[in-house]
Amino acid sequence: MMHSVELTLQQQPEVLERVLRVARHRGFSIVKMNMNINEDGTVKLVFDVKSERVIELLTHQLNKLIDVIDCQVAVLPAAVATNTPILATAAQTATPTKNTVQA
Repeated sequence: MMHSVELTLQQQPEVLERVLRVARHRGFSIVKMNMNINEDGTVKLVFDVKSERVIELLTHQLNKLIDVIDCQVAVLPAAVATNTPILATAAQTATPTKNTVQA
């Protein structure tokens, strides 16, 4: 199944390496990635992953990283793999962690 993960990160030299390592260790293949630096100094990283594993295996570990401010997941249906994602926050798909803020 395809998922799109959107992370807001603190800008650190090693932050991208940490995120990629977590994705690899959890068995997810990154098929597309885009990274931008925001005006407030944070980094927005959006990447599409493909795996038969449940996405919570990845989001739980990403939320544990100290540089992760926010994590959102969009499910990409197989027929619509790159067109219209259905957004769901990590807080909706997983149990709250230290980086998840609930309203």
